Amino acid sequence: MRAVRNASTAIGPLALATLLLSACASVVSPPPPIALPAAPPPPPAQAAPQSQPPVTQPSPASAIAFADLPGWAQEDHLAALKAFQAGCGVSKDAALARVCDQARAMSATDAASARAFFEANFQAQPVGAKEGGDDGLLTAYFAPEYQARTSRNAEFSAPVRRLPDDLVVLDLGPFEPAMVGKKITGHVEGKTFVPYPDRAEIEAVPTDKPLAWMRPEELFFLQIQGSGVLVLPEGRRVKAVFAGTNGKPFVGIAAPMRDKGLLPDNNTSGDAIRTWLAEHRGPEADAIMRLNPRYVFFKTTPDDGKEPMGSAGVSLPPGRAIAVDPGRHAYGALYWLDASAPALAGAFPVYRRLAVALDTGGAIKGEVRADLYMGTGADAGAEAGRVRHVLRLYRLVPKP
Repeated sequence: MRAVRNASTAIGPLALATLLLSACASVVSPPPPIALPAAPPPPPAQAAPQSQPPVTQPSPASAIAFADLPGWAQEDHLAALKAFQAGCGVSKDAALARVCDQARAMSATDAASARAFFEANFQAQPVGAKEGGDDGLLTAYFAPEYQARTSRNAEFSAPVRRLPDDLVVLDLGPFEPAMVGKKITGHVEGKTFVPYPDRAEIEAVPTDKPLAWMRPEELFFLQIQGSGVLVLPEGRRVKAVFAGTNGKPFVGIAAPMRDKGLLPDNNTSGDAIRTWLAEHRGPEADAIMRLNPRYVFFKTTPDDGKEPMGSAGVSLPPGRAIAVDPGRHAYGALYWLDASAPALAGAFPVYRRLAVALDTGGAIKGEVRADLYMGTGADAGAEAGRVRHVLRLYRLVPKP
């Protein structure tokens, strides 16, 4: 799961003033400490940006007939309606909320009625290139199930770490209006707020209270997915749930492995990467994984058998939920995916379906960019690891 959440720690007044100075500096570059001005600058006249973009109405010129959407006639509209009914309630857009209420009041049990509902209530609008449509990227993710241990051994040597007590996520908006929505992650050293350590630095420090022990490459993939299920030797199952990150950007390792000749161009799937890391477990694999400085911390809960929660706060319907850039797309909004031309061997040739925006992730940036949730377990993981398709994205906007 690709959630992004905040953690906070109590900070004294003097430290908080220092946090402001250090934080604002770290957004651009790390200059030397400066003195706090006598009075804060006046706020700008414009209103603060909304945390979620509105669902805009399409212009007549940009609207696309449903019959012209590739694959629309072959869609399972009933399955899509059930996913929309489950997730649309998180929308903060008044027009979409109205259509959501209508959908939830329906008792449609056939695909024809579901299709008629979508066509009567929505217009399709291409996303990107000023709503003229553009090519982007579709990837996929899943909730893995991995073996874990309660004590360390040679194979299960990677600790599943809790969110550290000293990790602070600082919201810069209250200090500088121009930085509303900007957050930085770090910790306090003396009277200075500094960035939190990267993956290599975190792994170099032992932890005395791990949640569990895992194979290093499987912990790495658990961190990429954001959540999963840990299976302990006695058969007990627990959920490893996203608790926070060290604030570093996500850096994929597929391209570096390809560039180094470790994997062929058309076989940088998740399975291929994980297999290579397992076969080279130790310093060689560690060096590759540490190319990604982002580190994810977890908490555990009993396994209830349900799909994980997305960052929108609802359970993710497999094959019908996407992670998006929340600065470009609103949670609860409905999209048509037209993805083809896979880059990886063994992938399904096309993904054409309706999906609801319910999640986000560190690597999901941009307007025509989506990450499709595939479900839980090995089969979902095998499919998700092969998805790297050219994407045409369409937003379904409520009719006036």
